[in-house]
Amino acid sequence: MKRMLDYIIMNQRDARPRWYVRLLAPLYQHRGAGSKIYGSVRMDTPPYRRFSLGRRSVVESYSCINNAVGDVIIGDNTRIGLHNTIIGPVTIGSHVNLAQGITVTALNHNFTDPSKRIDQQGVSTKPVTIADDVWIGANAVVLPGVSIGRHCVVAAGAVVSKDVPDNSIVAGVPAKVIKHIT
Repeated sequence: MKRMLDYIIMNQRDARPRWYVRLLAPLYQHRGAGSKIYGSVRMDTPPYRRFSLGRRSVVESYSCINNAVGDVIIGDNTRIGLHNTIIGPVTIGSHVNLAQGITVTALNHNFTDPSKRIDQQGVSTKPVTIADDVWIGANAVVLPGVSIGRHCVVAAGAVVSKDVPDNSIVAGVPAKVIKHIT
């Protein structure tokens, strides 16, 4: 039954909701007062997962939001910059600024069984949490299972693979704390 419902809702080839499901998106997506999602944003948000955009928050052009494997929750007064990709389960706090070209993903492909092709091994998720008052620089990548604390800066091009404590600046590949904000 679940497979049949998934087939009705999701286009299996394109890995996104079918066109008739996307027409109903305003009924199941929560968008706070004064929020905006630009028309060129790809919203891969099936109705069986939660998508919530807080008050006065913006998702800029050419971004992709995907909650097919986990909820995507975005707080108030948050800006998701140009050409970002967010794959749930992800929780982003309030007053967060994501520059352009950022990937925030809680999804990973399984690959541990060498007797099977990777595309046959399924996927796994580990939730990502970005706290309030965070700025993430251009082209950074936030990997599955990461929590970024309050009042943090992630430098442009950083790859965040471990938790970031509150009041920190991180940079590099992999990202490391380079300074504490006091």
